[in-house]
This record gives sequence, structure tokens and C-alpha cells, in this order.
Amino acid sequence: MIKVMLADDEDLVRSGLRMILNSAGDIEVVAECDDGHLVAELARQHRPHVVLLDIRMRSSDGLTALRRLRSIPDAPRIAMLTTFDVDEYVSEALRLGASGFLLKDTEPEQLVRAVRDLASGGAVLDPGVAARVLAAVADGERAAEPARRLLASLSEREREVLVLIGQGMSNAEIGGTLHLSEATVKGYVSSVLGKIGAVNRVQAALVAFRGGLIA
Repeated sequence: MIKVMLADDEDLVRSGLRMILNSAGDIEVVAECDDGHLVAELARQHRPHVVLLDIRMRSSDGLTALRRLRSIPDAPRIAMLTTFDVDEYVSEALRLGASGFLLKDTEPEQLVRAVRDLASGGAVLDPGVAARVLAAVADGERAAEPARRLLASLSEREREVLVLIGQGMSNAEIGGTLHLSEATVKGYVSSVLGKIGAVNRVQAALVAFRGGLIA
């Protein structure tokens, strides 16, 4: 079972996420928290594989909780929960080691898939917020030329795959779009990450954004 912890100060958000995840069969919500100060302590107690963490919480901002979570030995994978109106916290969350960004009203199937991807070591970027996340963390023209040089090392197919990564697509969705098997897509994704020096899909999408491959 994939163990998940929910940290959000809105009861309705937590109850909706809990209902969706617990119905997946291979996912169990083992802890919930509405106080950012308690997130790390609960994570130590329950040892979740994945934490879905509100980027803004009334009692303590999500960035403080993220820092504390990342300091735990064998820290869980962490995806930040946000709204469509992405704010200035996004860039810092990525720098601090967040493994993805999800909208609070993410579609159930997409949410379950994202948690599975996170638990297996992946990173997730909700299609509904992808462009805004990338715009919020881009450094502007100063980073454009280095990014373009990295992108020049990619084949045409790898560039196509990277564009779809930047749109927040999963491997299965990319395969369906490009008429490739999921295993083949996984190979392309691994190759892309290696060539551009990205540690996860979010960083890869950021390189593509800075280099002008995606708008």
C-alpha cells in the first residue's frame, strides 16, 4: 500500500482527497493535518510515502513545513497543493525539493496517478497549472541561452516528448499522443532527463520553458 499524508487547513479539501485516494485500492491515507507546525512530527510518526502539502496554510506556511519534511531521514515525496492562481511561493517550493504541484481540484484519476508516480520516485506537474508554475519559476532571459544549448542535444522525438512533459502529461498520455508504448516513452523520458541534466520532470519542463520550447 502507498501511504499518504494530507496537510491542508481546509476540511473540505482533505475530505475530498481522502475519499478519492482511499477508493484507489492501493493507496491509504494514514494521517491528516490542518496545522503546518505539526506536519513533520506526524510524518515521523506515520512514515508516509507521499505527502500532499498545501502551499499556503493559516497556521504555518507550506514552505516551512516543506523544509522540515525534507530534513527527515528518508523523507517522503512531497507535492504541493495549490490553486489555479499560482503565487510567488512556487519557485521557493521547487528550490526546497518539492516533487510536484497539483491543483486542489485535480480530477480523481489524475490525482491517483500522480500519487502513484510520486511513490515510485517520479515528479508530477498538473496540466491545469503547468504553464503558470513554469512562468513563476523561470529566471527570464538570463537562463534562456544555457537552456537552448541543452535542448540542442535532443533528438526531434525527445523534444516532442519534452513538450508533452511540460504540459503535465503522464508517460501513458504521452504514449497515446505519440502512438508509442509506455515503456518506449519511459526510455525517452530517461534519455531527456539525462541529456539536459534534470533530476525530475518538473525541472525538465522548466528547461524547456526557459529555452522557448514551450510557451
